Amino acid sequence: MIEKIKRLKEEKDVVILAHYYVDGEVQKIADLVGDSYFLAKKAVEVPQKNILFCGVSFMGESAKILNPGKRVIMADEYADCPMAHMADIDRIQKVREQYPDVAVVCYVNSTAELKAYSDVCVTSSNAVRVVDKLPSKHIFFIPDENLGRFVAEKLPEKEFIFNDGFCHVHTSIHKEELLKAKEAHPEAEVLTHPECTGDVLAISDFIGSTSEIIDYATKSGKAEFIICTEMGVFFELEQKNPGKKFYSVGHRQFCPNMKKITLEKVLHALETLEPELTLDEKLRVKANKPLSKMLELAG
Repeated sequence: MIEKIKRLKEEKDVVILAHYYVDGEVQKIADLVGDSYFLAKKAVEVPQKNILFCGVSFMGESAKILNPGKRVIMADEYADCPMAHMADIDRIQKVREQYPDVAVVCYVNSTAELKAYSDVCVTSSNAVRVVDKLPSKHIFFIPDENLGRFVAEKLPEKEFIFNDGFCHVHTSIHKEELLKAKEAHPEAEVLTHPECTGDVLAISDFIGSTSEIIDYATKSGKAEFIICTEMGVFFELEQKNPGKKFYSVGHRQFCPNMKKITLEKVLHALETLEPELTLDEKLRVKANKPLSKMLELAG
């Protein structure tokens, strides 16, 4: 199956992009593996005419928004991110009326429609940097409240309006469980994604995006780590750090949508170049502005 995947992607001019949260066997056959910011940048740079996305729908949408001339194929068209839908366009408009100077900052983990109503997109790795560069004092951060509060703490000069969206994987990691994990592994450092709740962040040693967590663990002189993010990241952590130990918080930190993507589905997508992700052109153009602004401000 793997040999067939390798042959077909060459024959059909396909690049395979995979997120760190998909299964390790899928990450293994991908051309590029990364977090959402890395993949958004790379989708623009790759020469291939066809992009096969091993991730959830908002990631494929971002690739299509930035690459209208390329065909974007999803490994699984039903792999979706619930948080990507957790903001309301009516509320965005009401906030704009209430705060005329407001910048609507949209986490890249969102639908194309939400992006289209926003001023700039951010990822967990560049959110602080991008928001800091905005001239607006008022920031309406959508859809994830936890990441919004993390950014707000770093930028006290801004006034934040929060939205009540969340990632079910990261909010399922509780302070009590983390304290037990720390007790069980007293030598381990705690590396945490900013989509986790504030009480978990407060007892962490390092807070960063998926790729920043990988980089930190790889460069660290420590040998043991408790990882507070989706367990798909363990594959890359173990590949880069064979002599180090990585622990979950004590339960399955598991995104069922990311795990819908299998080698069988990747092969089927390569054979058929389906399911193709398409976007209305007017929506694509509107959603492209905040994404392009993110790439510009984030450098």
